[in-house]
Amino acid sequence: MRVKIERIAVHQDARGSVFEPLAADSLVAQRNVHVVLTQPGAIRGNHYHTRGTETVAGSGPMLIRLRDGDERMDLEVAEGEVIKLTIPPGVAHAFKNTGRAPNAMIAFNTEPHDPAAPDVVREVLIEP
Repeated sequence: MRVKIERIAVHQDARGSVFEPLAADSLVAQRNVHVVLTQPGAIRGNHYHTRGTETVAGSGPMLIRLRDGDERMDLEVAEGEVIKLTIPPGVAHAFKNTGRAPNAMIAFNTEPHDPAAPDVVREVLIEP
């Protein structure tokens, strides 16, 4: 599997949680950033990118499913845990909120978002 998987340190107090999704030296390569809020039971992704490398940091609970060629992997992210994935082009990915409240992800991509020619190919890894 060509995906780089990292557990991110989460700093928590009575106000909530804070984590850093990217190191400073990684920011310069990014051409797009978006925040994703996902309702319980909902699925995001179910696609791959042909050109861009996507870095996604998300807070559990969630199920992440990846496919890189013939290799498949499921990752369970526990409630309160944060995981960061660096996903190269061609690796399909899907995220399912397995909790009872909305969860959050932040995603960066090395390609700018172009609605007229999106860098996305649909591939259903987790059925709705």
